[in-house]
Amino acid sequence: MNSTPQTVEYSGVDGITLVADEWNRGAADGRPSVLMLHGGGQNRFSWKNTGQVLADLGFHVVALDSRGHGDSDRAPDADYDVDTLTDDVMHVLGAIGRPVVLIGASMGGLTGILVADRAGPQRVTRLVLVDVVPRFEKQGSARIRDFMFSGLDGFDTLEQAADAVAAYLPHRTKPRSPEGLKKNLRLRDGRWYWHWDPAFMTKPGDDPQLRTEKFEDAAAGLTIPVLLIRGKLSDVVSPEGVQHFLATVPGAEFVELSEAGHTAAGDDNDAFSDVVVSFVSR
Repeated sequence: MNSTPQTVEYSGVDGITLVADEWNRGAADGRPSVLMLHGGGQNRFSWKNTGQVLADLGFHVVALDSRGHGDSDRAPDADYDVDTLTDDVMHVLGAIGRPVVLIGASMGGLTGILVADRAGPQRVTRLVLVDVVPRFEKQGSARIRDFMFSGLDGFDTLEQAADAVAAYLPHRTKPRSPEGLKKNLRLRDGRWYWHWDPAFMTKPGDDPQLRTEKFEDAAAGLTIPVLLIRGKLSDVVSPEGVQHFLATVPGAEFVELSEAGHTAAGDDNDAFSDVVVSFVSR
């Protein structure tokens, strides 16, 4: 089995092109495929290590760039509403054509809740939520927005971008070289810009209270196995938010990663991958 990722394209709503990395297409051993959805301002490379681990175990894995992120098309009319993201993923599920386990971080996790609810248990057989619950902490969420806004004008050097990330993620060891950031940045007119559509940040959103209720209602209806992974250092998901989620989704399992924050998959990838593999392989 060829477990190096291939870059592929899917069609989303109204034919928008969504780019993904795919491992082991055609793996037909009766196991579900694994579809991975990144957080806001991230891209499919957030999953490269965990995707590879799952692929090496023989799973068919797809790591998707959401619209406006990474190499996927930017949305016409800056339509980044979570319902549209959900519709995009429904198109991708149709193209994959087999049951999937959904793994979603942050924005991707909230999308995953709505997708799992809409697709039903035959099509989405398990759901992994990475440091996200419907009642997330507004302060932590605001810190993400501040970090994303701070880079809208770009950076003179990769080192500057690395400093910005280090300030946002003080618990994470700063890499010796900023070269790895090239997957998340693009050089334009001598400056480095994050590789997502700035309109994703600037478009007015809907009523936060109604949104929270929508996610809670969808989560409460889930009958599939659900795993919530929290980074213990997270300021986005609080212990209270976890308790509320576990009360809303009685069958859900919960794991906390002691060395990780909100960006759990990148903070402690080995521990994260171990937890995911054990849940997906069951």
